Amino acid sequence: MFKGAGTALVTPFNEAGELDLHVFERLIEQQLAAGIQALVVGGTTGEGSTLTNTEFEQLLTTAVQITAGRVPVIAGTGSNNTAATIEKTLLAERLGADAAMLVTPYYNKTSQAGLVTHFTAVADATELPIMLYNVPSRTGVAIAVETAVTLARHPRIQAFKEASGDVSFMGELMAAIPEDFAVFCGNDDQILPYMAWGAQGVISVLSNPYPAETQALAEALLAQDLVTARRIQADLLPVIGALFSDVNPIPVKASLEELGFAVGAPRLPLVRQSEAGHAHLLETMRAYKGVVR
Repeated sequence: MFKGAGTALVTPFNEAGELDLHVFERLIEQQLAAGIQALVVGGTTGEGSTLTNTEFEQLLTTAVQITAGRVPVIAGTGSNNTAATIEKTLLAERLGADAAMLVTPYYNKTSQAGLVTHFTAVADATELPIMLYNVPSRTGVAIAVETAVTLARHPRIQAFKEASGDVSFMGELMAAIPEDFAVFCGNDDQILPYMAWGAQGVISVLSNPYPAETQALAEALLAQDLVTARRIQADLLPVIGALFSDVNPIPVKASLEELGFAVGAPRLPLVRQSEAGHAHLLETMRAYKGVVR
């Protein structure tokens, strides 16, 4: 799909809580100018679970038009309803997305056999390449290595976003999957160890405010320049800690506001940062780059 850093884009809302596509376009252009290699629309960071179908369609249409084929646009279409996931994935296909990212079904917490059946049903229904998304801290269910290997045999299931935080699992996964099956880091604080294990990039929250820096880290690791990679990752760790000091995307939206992107507050049930949390975020951003309002 891509190599390097891909951004899990935030979704901008105006003061009335409606989509702000003008800010979204600005954000995309900034990402492309910084060298980001892919964009994810409507994922966790994009508050996909609170978007209406019309809003999802508007965001994805805008992203496809603005990128104009310069980088892949990956649509977050997963849910805990297989039929709804198929419908949304087919919509993404019609709108010109380059791939679909499917989170493990949450709340229902199906078995490993259920995961195979669910993901296979979606992959059978579409022509889009599929990226599996393993994030058990949010969904309550993890994809086992054996399940990933089984699913990797499907011609359209081509990638895996690994966000369990378990570096040992990552090693086991990389040892078991086919060489042509792409794996991406899903945790910004673990880009270095995950790419050292063989991930070909990261799908990042950090790259919303710091796209060039995130891409530079990924490029260093792709070039096997561990000295540079260690320095960049270490420099970024305090910022990453601040960006994940509250539920994503609360802090990252606040960081973009401070950098001049009026992305607005997250939608309920998420709320803005506490004053103390925001002060810490500002302090950390200033210590790292010093360029905030």
